[in-house]
Amino acid sequence: MQIGVIADTHSKMRREALEVLAGSDLILHAGDVGRDEVLDALESLAPVIAIRGNIDKTGRAAELPDVQELEFAGHTFYMLHDVKTLDFDPQGRCRVVIAGHSHKPRNEWVDDVLYFNPGGAGPRRFTLPITVGRLEVTEDGVTGEIIELSV
Repeated sequence: MQIGVIADTHSKMRREALEVLAGSDLILHAGDVGRDEVLDALESLAPVIAIRGNIDKTGRAAELPDVQELEFAGHTFYMLHDVKTLDFDPQGRCRVVIAGHSHKPRNEWVDDVLYFNPGGAGPRRFTLPITVGRLEVTEDGVTGEIIELSV
């Protein structure tokens, strides 16, 4: 299963991000969606599961849950906007923790948990790259990839 992961679009849906996410079986948005058009564009590619970020105060994004606990191919995923608000130890409970908020890409295994932040796909923040992510999920495991967009 190919899962596209995006976060921190802040109402800006880049053509380059849509091109990378095309072909995904599912797209996860880790918050700070912004305008409804972002979700509409992503949903034109694949089913979308999204959470609310700290800027999501209006439109469809305001109605999104704060967290999602999901299961794919026998692996538990926990998605929240800011990893600093994670209030439990995911070891033994989750295989993947997905977060956004910092705009800093992260694809790091800590013991048996993959901490994955696709980075920011919307307006550039400081000198950080504009990125999205991909997760390949099989019964045997999960592999993450961060893709820098040419913008």
